[in-house]
Amino acid sequence: MATFFLVRHATCDPIGHSIAGRAPGVHLNVEGHRQAATLVNRFDGAHIDAGYTSPLERARETLEPLARTRGIEVVVAPAITELDFGEWTGARFDELETDPTWKRFNAARSTTRIPGGETMREAQSRAVSFLESIAERAPESRNIVVSHGDIIRAIVMNFLEVSLDSVHHLEIAPASISTVEVYPNWAVVRALNVCESLS
Repeated sequence: MATFFLVRHATCDPIGHSIAGRAPGVHLNVEGHRQAATLVNRFDGAHIDAGYTSPLERARETLEPLARTRGIEVVVAPAITELDFGEWTGARFDELETDPTWKRFNAARSTTRIPGGETMREAQSRAVSFLESIAERAPESRNIVVSHGDIIRAIVMNFLEVSLDSVHHLEIAPASISTVEVYPNWAVVRALNVCESLS
């Protein structure tokens, strides 16, 4: 089996206020840098073979202290980048409250396409396929994967065989760690939204 520690990027200013999406130049804030630094201790004693990160700055900055301290090889992986929010990129949540497509998107994540963007099912497919390809290539590996809240939710829900329409039932906090083990024909979710040390 291959083990994946799914880490949501640490805190940045848009969280809870607006959709950062794939906009460039969104960096960790002071609290986010503190959270990223704590990952060094949280993974203390855990064997790690490789680290994979979304191309976006906030994800790369989350992995950087741990990778530097532990000498972990880092691979930038577009397959685990943020959901493509298309026309909603940069929009504030209060601006979207009256948008019927936004309401439909949050009620039916499995079928609703973001205007100018992708469906969550498409994002789920690319992210899960990426993990499965690593598991096939390196079946005994232990990997850190730094990605985004909706992408981690989509991965976990795939392996739990839960509909994406239930996405709001899963909390994935900034800098949290969720652990999945991927076997040739099945997977196990070992931990979800862990916000303290693994040891």
